[in-house]
Amino acid sequence: MSRVVYLHVGAPKTGTTYLQDRLGLNARSLARHKVHVPTGSPLVSPALFQFRAALDLLGQDWGGQPGHAEGAWDTLARKVRRRSGTVIVSHEILAPASPQKVAKAMADLGDSEVHIIYSARDLGRQIPAAWQESIKQGRKWSYERFLNRCERGNSWFFRAFDLPAVLGTWGAGLPPERIHVLTVPRSGAVGGDSLWLRFCRATGIDPAWAPVDSDRANRSLGVAETQVVRQLNRRMKRATRREAEYDELIREMLAQDQLVRRTSAPVRLPPDRFDWAETETERWLDWITGSGVDVIGDLDELRPVRPEEGERWRNPDRVRPRKQLRAALDALAAMTEEAAGRTDPERQLVRRVRTQAQRLRHS
Repeated sequence: MSRVVYLHVGAPKTGTTYLQDRLGLNARSLARHKVHVPTGSPLVSPALFQFRAALDLLGQDWGGQPGHAEGAWDTLARKVRRRSGTVIVSHEILAPASPQKVAKAMADLGDSEVHIIYSARDLGRQIPAAWQESIKQGRKWSYERFLNRCERGNSWFFRAFDLPAVLGTWGAGLPPERIHVLTVPRSGAVGGDSLWLRFCRATGIDPAWAPVDSDRANRSLGVAETQVVRQLNRRMKRATRREAEYDELIREMLAQDQLVRRTSAPVRLPPDRFDWAETETERWLDWITGSGVDVIGDLDELRPVRPEEGERWRNPDRVRPRKQLRAALDALAAMTEEAAGRTDPERQLVRRVRTQAQRLRHS
């Protein structure tokens, strides 16, 4: 049985949400062309199924109930082995996997021709986006502390961004032509060479096989909105909570929906961190050119773009109280409307009992 498996292992904050959603939306159409995007059941999206499989492979829960992903990787591997043609597996938490976890993945897919795909973005955009994402996920650290951890290599995000380390681990033993680096186009780039088209070139997908576009995007917050969510995390000790309701309200409704609609100064890389970012980028570029891996896109897109002379940088750790207050009031209004519109079974029961009692008194 001939089978080619494309493992898209990251990096985070490189358009992975969009790519995964578009693959899921077009899974049936792609399957007709022998391109398979495995899922567990018709009721579970491929993105969620593959997220659980990645958690299981890595031995992690990520705030869910202990053991909630147990067995998902073995299920995914079995589904892959039953297919012929092309199989695509994608999740960004796979990027910083240890050599032992990578060896298991390769062994479980050992009868396939495995390719590794890694989408990369310049650190000038990626680092600020990663800090915001960590805040959305419940962390409470300051921007400065996060940046310091990145520079020391102590952040999970930065380990996932370390292109030479990630591809050196995942690509061990693979010929360079089976390792594909996709550069992420800059915002506002002209032309039709989108990230999706680059992904299609890497996997051999004809774009016409996946005509349904995705409107999912992990949009960025401004400095005031990020600070409001961070303060909520601190007050609620959200990083240690496991209740899904908190994530639904804070991450999904506020950080992903309501607060991204506001317009405040964007989170940027501080001017004094560009020397470090450029040094890291040169290390990436030296590794790419020396390894001979397949590059889809323009390597210059990985170089951080310094701010223009005179452009003001706003410190996300020092947002004026008035700006935070406005963002907090918008968040409170959104949560109040959400609470008022939800059905409370106990409240509805009390209302029904009162109504029935009134009817009996007047009968």
